Amino acid sequence: MYKDFKEFEQAGWEQLADSYYEVTHASTSKAAEALLGMVGCEGEYSRKMKVLDIACGPGYSAGLAASRGAEAIGLDFASSMVKKAAELYPTARFKQGDAESLPFQDHSFDAAVCAFGLLHFADPDRAIAEAFRILKPGGRYAFTVWRSSDEVETFQIFRGAIAAHGSLEAPIPPGPDMFRLGRDDEASKALAAAGFVNIEARRLNLIRQSSPEALLANLSKATVRTRALFEAQSEEAKPKIEADIIKRAQALMKKRGGSILNLDMPAVLAAGRKPG
Repeated sequence: MYKDFKEFEQAGWEQLADSYYEVTHASTSKAAEALLGMVGCEGEYSRKMKVLDIACGPGYSAGLAASRGAEAIGLDFASSMVKKAAELYPTARFKQGDAESLPFQDHSFDAAVCAFGLLHFADPDRAIAEAFRILKPGGRYAFTVWRSSDEVETFQIFRGAIAAHGSLEAPIPPGPDMFRLGRDDEASKALAAAGFVNIEARRLNLIRQSSPEALLANLSKATVRTRALFEAQSEEAKPKIEADIIKRAQALMKKRGGSILNLDMPAVLAAGRKPG
């Protein structure tokens, strides 16, 4: 399913390891603690756990699990991300692999987490099913995804500026709806369909601090689809979009007061347990 999209995402992420870490570590890394809490990797019990960080990116969750004493493995389909994660978190292990076909035997892990990876998969439901497969009976799985583009302020600003001066229809390979799982009920349904029980889904509030200028500079560095959407705009539209992004960010900063732009970045935090 969506083979061309999968290849497009993988090729794009190979180029974004350093910039993704630079742009996101202050905000998305905060999801790691919430994810590990949902799967029970905290306190003394952590030392007895084998934890898989799926689509690990720069390795935030695997690194934190390892620091708590767990046997932590991070997996990502981009070799550059695996290299970056290994540099940042030498006490965890990292390897390249496909979240939709995990290179591990059934019942291999006590817990698995996926921080914002499902947004970029060609088949997120298959990835959830794979997490279910590699868990031991009683094991827990948790993931985060961004809520809708109407709620996440970086998306509001970026997509609003493009809609005003360009087109939201980028000529990129078709893929699944990026925000389908960004609702508690849809996230819960996906977990149930894979076989999970004791399902929870709730809002996770994250804040990204930036300046309007840094926000503009970093939007094309954060995700593959974001960069492709901007690059697909006409040369006439691009400077208008950039100016509008600054204008919208400045207006939001002025509305809230202060000299720092605090952006609301709400996510869905969902988790379930494998029966047994």
